[in-house]
Amino acid sequence: MQRTWIGLGALAGLGAVAMAAVAAHALAASADPRTGTMLRDAIQMQGWHALALLFTALWASRGGTLAHLAGAAFGLGALLFCGAIYVLALAGLRLPMVAPVGGTVAMLGWVLLGLSALRRTA
Repeated sequence: MQRTWIGLGALAGLGAVAMAAVAAHALAASADPRTGTMLRDAIQMQGWHALALLFTALWASRGGTLAHLAGAAFGLGALLFCGAIYVLALAGLRLPMVAPVGGTVAMLGWVLLGLSALRRTA
């Protein structure tokens, strides 16, 4: 599973850099300032969770099941949260409750990662 978290983290990082390029070049002149702010926030969130996935890969052998669950939550949460914002900013399509659910799942990932560090080991 560690390779999975590294792969997802790398993919999320790649996606964040690609979206930053789209936001900087394709939307610079024509976008509403709110769109730029939304994109910047989603890109930043995606980048942080890419790093969280990479850290989870390093920690997973010691953190056990809770760490792996955290990795899954980071991946799914970032996909839902950032994806919903990207779709809204770039296509104008609202996906009700997708971003809040994604944000909640991402927060759950942080809770699970913290619990994996606090759990008692044999």
